[in-house]
Amino acid sequence: MSSAKPTLGYPSRTAAIAAFRAEGMETNAIAQRIGIAPSTVSALECSVRRFAPKSQRSDGVGRTVHLPIGLLQRLAPHARRRGLTRETLAWMIVDAVAESDLVDAVLDDAEELAS
Repeated sequence: MSSAKPTLGYPSRTAAIAAFRAEGMETNAIAQRIGIAPSTVSALECSVRRFAPKSQRSDGVGRTVHLPIGLLQRLAPHARRRGLTRETLAWMIVDAVAESDLVDAVLDDAEELAS
């Protein structure tokens, strides 16, 4: 595996691709912006999914959750810094909160639930 190649202010081409994809860019536009072949864009995206830590992969079983576009837009800079899509970051946040049993702490609604 080769080392990361900083690209357009991102730590790697893969991070740049993930950020552009999260912004809704198509494969050909991403390839042109970075200066690589569209097939390279697809290959880098595929390798990220294949080698992602288990905590960043879906097991393929679940339900669709619709998130307001405003929420996704607020997540965009955080996702971009991590080289993730906004949707992946949202999934990771929900997973971390549920796994760590932090729902009550995050929502801070104990007084409302008590009444």
